[in-house]
Amino acid sequence: MLKKLFTSLVLAATIVFLYAPDVVSAEMGYAPQTSDERGIKVTVTPQSIPNEANIWNFEVTLETHTQALGDDLAKSAVLIADGKQYLPLGWEGAPPGGHHRKGWLRFKAIVQQPRSIELQLHLAGDTSPRSFKWQLK
Repeated sequence: MLKKLFTSLVLAATIVFLYAPDVVSAEMGYAPQTSDERGIKVTVTPQSIPNEANIWNFEVTLETHTQALGDDLAKSAVLIADGKQYLPLGWEGAPPGGHHRKGWLRFKAIVQQPRSIELQLHLAGDTSPRSFKWQLK
C-alpha cells in the first residue's frame, strides 16, 4: 500500500515538473498591468488568449477617490495587434458611475495569433490613451 502511494506521488511530481514551466511561461506574458494617472488607477489583465479561444477577455479594474468613473469602456477601448485595430464586442461588468468598477472587455479572437497585443483605453480627461502591452510569442 505504501509503495503504491509513493509511486503515485512520484508520478504526480514528475507530471508537475514536466508541465509547470509551460504554464508559468505562458502566464508570465499575461501579467496584470497598471496605469495610475489623474487619480484613476486602471489595472488590466488578459484572461483568455489561447489560440483556440473564440473570445479574448481582458479583466479591467478602475479605482478612484476623486471622481465618478463614467466612461463607457466598450466605446473607449481598442485592441491593437500587428498594426491593426480591433473594437471590443462589449463590456460585461459594473456600469458607469461610482468610484470602483470591475468587469471584462471582450474582443473577438484574432485568428492568426499576433506576436504582441496592446490594449488602449482613452478615458475622459486623459490627453492620450492608457496603454497596456503584452508579448504573446
